[in-house]
Amino acid sequence: MGEPFRGHTGSIQSVSFSADGGQIVSGSVDKTIRLWDAETGQSLGEPLRGHANSILSVSFSPDGRRILSGSFDKTIRLWDTDTCLPVGESLQAHTCRVQAVSFSPNGRHVITASWLTIQLWDIETGQALGEPLQGHTDFVLSISFSPDGRRIVSCSSDKTIRLWDAETGQSLGEPLRGHTNWVLSVSFSPDGRRIVSGSSDHTIRLWDIETGQSLGEPLRGHTGHVQCVSFSPDGRRIVSGSVDKTIRLWDAETGQSPGEPLQGHTRYVQSVSFSPDARRIVFSSESTATRLQDAGISQISPPITYPSNNPSSEAPSPQSNQPHNSIRSLHF
Repeated sequence: MGEPFRGHTGSIQSVSFSADGGQIVSGSVDKTIRLWDAETGQSLGEPLRGHANSILSVSFSPDGRRILSGSFDKTIRLWDTDTCLPVGESLQAHTCRVQAVSFSPNGRHVITASWLTIQLWDIETGQALGEPLQGHTDFVLSISFSPDGRRIVSCSSDKTIRLWDAETGQSLGEPLRGHTNWVLSVSFSPDGRRIVSGSSDHTIRLWDIETGQSLGEPLRGHTGHVQCVSFSPDGRRIVSGSVDKTIRLWDAETGQSPGEPLQGHTRYVQSVSFSPDARRIVFSSESTATRLQDAGISQISPPITYPSNNPSSEAPSPQSNQPHNSIRSLHF
């Protein structure tokens, strides 16, 4: 595991690679976003400032020229990666914290999640497209576009996963049920045929996109909430991060976890992301640092407490004795 990327002064809630694998973006409770050189770990330019509260989610545009961020201040912002300045005014439509954000594969649209709703936006005009997507009965915690951009997947503390038509905003079929506790993270496979989900019930599940059925038995191994899951770009592996302070790699076909979990983290693992070449992982945890290690980068930040019935609750404070504001990466 490499040296941590240090610079944030609060726990890091979200990390992601750029499409070319050259940069990493991180969002923190310290109200800033930082860009990092994925090879050297050096901070690129000044921190991106503009949000009035914790940054909960960050996402690169497919061309790497823009960053999308969602915050506890109820707003969404676009940033120019060259100037590190905001692009236009903040997007405002949500009445609660913005929990998750994601670009469409073509970069023209974005989706955002807050409280019970999901909103689709036109990136050029900054206008909300249509009415919010509604159906979940508790906090929407994670969202993602399918690789072809035609569908959206979401998960919630209502213990369900939902699929949506990205064009019409209509819910597709019945909610996917199987987890026995909050579903904290969802991600499409690169071919768009499967979904992986991680839950507070300590398990990971794979789902068939057409039938809505769970594929095989749940993936078991974590001893705490599974905070984050993601497919590798080649679709052969799944990475997961947990409150048990470990990261696990899984065979996407067999569901087996080869080798021992990646340990050594002193805080909950909050966010994970594969590099485009599938050789590295970046992860964040309940700390102020991020690390890279073959097949990834890591960082530690405190898990968010999601109230089940109070959408206006205060942002959680980092649960730490001494902040560990760094990012780490793993190489495989």
